[in-house]
Amino acid sequence: MSDQEATAATPSTPPVPEGPPPKVSHRGRTADPVASSNEEGTEIPEFEYFVAPGPRGYPPLTEFLDIWDVNVLKGQNEINRPQHHTDMYNTNFLVVRRGQEFQVKITFSRPYNPQEDKFAIEFTIGSRPQYSKGTYMPSFPTKERQSSWLGRVLDNSDNVVTMGVTPAADCIVGKYHIYIAIVTPYGIRRTKPDESRDIYILFNPWARADAVFLDDEDEKEECVLNETGIIYHGAYDDVAERSWNYGQFDYGVLDACLYIMDKAEMPISNRGDPIRVARKASAILNSRDDNGVLVGNWSGDYTYGVAPTSWTGSSEILLNYFHSKTSVSYAQCWVYAAVFNSFLRCLGIPSRVVTNYFSAHDNDGNLKMDIILDEKGRIDRGRTRDSIWNYHCWNECYMTRPDLPAGFGGWQVVDATPQETSDGMYRCGPASVQAIKHGKICFPFDGPFVFAEVNSDVVFYSRQRDGTLEPVRVNNAHVGRMVLTKAPGADTSRNITDQYKFPEGSTEERTVLQKAEEYGCQREKSELPEADVKLLMPQLDVRVGDDFELSVDFQNRAGQARTVEAYVSGSVVYYTGVISADFLFKTPTVKMEPNASVKEVVQVHAKSYMRHLVEQANLHFIVTGKVKETGQIVTGMKVVVLHTPKLSVKVSDLNKVNEEMMGTVEFTNPFSFNLESVFIRMEGAGVMTPKSKHYSVIMAGSTVSWTESFTPRRAGPTRLIATLDCPALRQVHGQASITVRP
Repeated sequence: MSDQEATAATPSTPPVPEGPPPKVSHRGRTADPVASSNEEGTEIPEFEYFVAPGPRGYPPLTEFLDIWDVNVLKGQNEINRPQHHTDMYNTNFLVVRRGQEFQVKITFSRPYNPQEDKFAIEFTIGSRPQYSKGTYMPSFPTKERQSSWLGRVLDNSDNVVTMGVTPAADCIVGKYHIYIAIVTPYGIRRTKPDESRDIYILFNPWARADAVFLDDEDEKEECVLNETGIIYHGAYDDVAERSWNYGQFDYGVLDACLYIMDKAEMPISNRGDPIRVARKASAILNSRDDNGVLVGNWSGDYTYGVAPTSWTGSSEILLNYFHSKTSVSYAQCWVYAAVFNSFLRCLGIPSRVVTNYFSAHDNDGNLKMDIILDEKGRIDRGRTRDSIWNYHCWNECYMTRPDLPAGFGGWQVVDATPQETSDGMYRCGPASVQAIKHGKICFPFDGPFVFAEVNSDVVFYSRQRDGTLEPVRVNNAHVGRMVLTKAPGADTSRNITDQYKFPEGSTEERTVLQKAEEYGCQREKSELPEADVKLLMPQLDVRVGDDFELSVDFQNRAGQARTVEAYVSGSVVYYTGVISADFLFKTPTVKMEPNASVKEVVQVHAKSYMRHLVEQANLHFIVTGKVKETGQIVTGMKVVVLHTPKLSVKVSDLNKVNEEMMGTVEFTNPFSFNLESVFIRMEGAGVMTPKSKHYSVIMAGSTVSWTESFTPRRAGPTRLIATLDCPALRQVHGQASITVRP
């Protein structure tokens, strides 16, 4: 074969196209793309003619009724905002809630005659508004013609008509454009677009027909209108708390929350469903798979962002994301929960931050946290992979669940902290709290994961020489020890553990666990005899930098003498239970007389743990051992949260609206070493926007003082919140309560 023939027989390579790739679009799939941006809009034409143009063009419409002015009564002192509980939003636009009437004043060119004149108020949201999708909604003034957005004339005097409009209780939540349309024999004439007349329509917990209706005034006041909250952390027997400014009414935050849904490409038509809104938001609040709001970081290195322990509120985070269009660094579970809380409250969905103490992260769904011991009863660090978070924060939001059987509406768990994927994305919920309590974990969404967080067993296994694991002790009361949230109308905690599960060991609890097993959750069922030696470890109140004594009380409940070869280990751990460093290991041999107790005291020196400390300063002590006479394994666990020094926050005596005040933060370094690269942050809901100050070094024993001026914007109780943060010292905060007078 000749070279020419061979060339002709070889398939030619298609030419590589030059230039930019073609723009991917919806063409060929749908007539119109799915509207998923509240910011985008389509201008409605000012004139729509019913007739064809004549020789001189379209007939003029000037001889018919004309609109001179449209007033949406958006001022804080106008009737709309107080009635809709939206007067606290710091915005230049009208904010109302769906399912409830608001008023619009229209000034015409002449008196309005209901028998002759026809007009409508038109509301549009997103691009390509359509009535069938709920993105174009007219409201008519006469009873003869009505849409799902009811309209009525409240007053008709001179040239001014006051019209009441009631948006449907299930309408889309977001920012709407508003037009007034006049119907003439020849066509429709509308007002020109005017952004100053745009209105925001939110969920309405005060409207019985709304899916988020909450029939408890105290809960609504707390879970919708309260800007300042308390987030609980620490340990179940040493609860710590910190204040947080949710800032849901701050300037720009509402637009930031709507942008978050745009960023998630959530279809506009889905934004009236609180189930879909909460689930979509639980994904977009973290940045794991969709460039969402917050970047999680548990490493202890926060060089390229703000340490999670340094934040004082949500508004700075939300506004940074809105303006920069990039994820904000950094967050841990309580930051995710706090910002998610701001998002939900801002849109009108009742929500609260919940803290679960000893929260299990069950990544395999077997309801077991496995701790592996060697033959002598020591923990095998290399083979023990499971960890239990000292605490974990998530959110509850209130809504009906028409997708579930009756009785499973109400509070729903949602969690933005990226732990495990759900339907391919890092998100969690909404999961019905009632369903979790009753073991109905087959219901959407993510019931098994949340159920395991409060119900897993801690199982100690003894690893034999041949590699087999034998269960030697089961603690089924350790996980989900206590669930707390802020009490409505008070600065105290509320224990809601009974809303998640029945009392340990009760008949109801056993029934629930049996139901959960029907859906694949298997617990450890080995019948293990209880050891006749019991370990008790008392509560400790220790400050960072203190030497202290760890006492372990060995109680022999048998009628014969007992000897325990014990192992006491101490570790510095993150609050997630992950070990940072081991700093203590003791091997006492404890001998006990019949029915007697022996107290073993271990000295813990600050120099052994201080150089290993990570944020939140948690020490984890585990005591294990084998009873020589019986071979039984005894165990005990204790989390010690080292208390950090406090910030002193003070405010000046003058506390009136629009009058300048002074806020002062003071801190004394109590340690024998210098604190370097220190950031102090301060803010207060309705009184001070977030401010920060950097100190390159605070010398040992020295005191720093920082004073900032601020001007309260509104009357009522609030707080000035401050934090201090540096690589050597985290979780330092303080606050001052203020009652601003009118």
